[in-house]
Amino acid sequence: MRQARSGAVWAAWAMALVGAAVAPPAAPAQKGKSAAHPLDEPLELVAKAKAAFGKVKDYSCRLIKRERIEGELSPNHVIDLKVRNKPFGVSMAWQEPKDLEGQEVVYAAGKYGGKMRVKPAKLLGSVGFVTLPIDDPRTRKTSKHKITEAGIGNLIGRCESGWKLERQLNVTTVRIAPYLYAKRRCTRVELTHSGKAGGKIKHYKNVVYFDQQTNLPIRVENYGWPEEQKQPPPLVESFSYVNLRLNVGLADETFER
Repeated sequence: MRQARSGAVWAAWAMALVGAAVAPPAAPAQKGKSAAHPLDEPLELVAKAKAAFGKVKDYSCRLIKRERIEGELSPNHVIDLKVRNKPFGVSMAWQEPKDLEGQEVVYAAGKYGGKMRVKPAKLLGSVGFVTLPIDDPRTRKTSKHKITEAGIGNLIGRCESGWKLERQLNVTTVRIAPYLYAKRRCTRVELTHSGKAGGKIKHYKNVVYFDQQTNLPIRVENYGWPEEQKQPPPLVESFSYVNLRLNVGLADETFER
């Protein structure tokens, strides 16, 4: 049954800076409407996002991310992010936390032999940029994801493939509500799973925020499975794309180091 949208609007920009999330109440089921799969509306939002992103050549934003590494949730990583879609390129410059301030990573498809260029933070950065494989084990200390997985386009792709699969598995409860995030009016989609479906479902809960003006997802939260039934699910990772600027005309030099 399609879920009705709650009328409550929530202020969440401050929560983003600490990686917290406050879930709106569940929307009651509507009466008198034709039967529909709970994932139909989320997939409609993904389709709109995919169409909108098809018109984006490049973008810049402030990325705020947290990841649970070896059981420990990281502090906020605040990163100046620049992405070009074709050919794919990524530039990341760390502003926080303090011990990573000044770290930079760039990647450009078709350059550097498929590897990335990295400048470490602090004194190690005095040697300048070095070339590393995109799956270099040292990068796993600060992220579980490769640089080729970065950005809004990859997020849209993961939502599309994952939600299409979940539509077949029938283990997902959907809540949809309006939400104010980073001073942007959003549609908040929360997917909670009743089981792992033989390992096909990675997270207990996923939350994605779609900007109502651009139709693009600007935040995602993924939660792990609680150890006990009544315990809150632990945050596994969150990625926020704030101060988003589209089609800024990034030069090739942005991804060359």
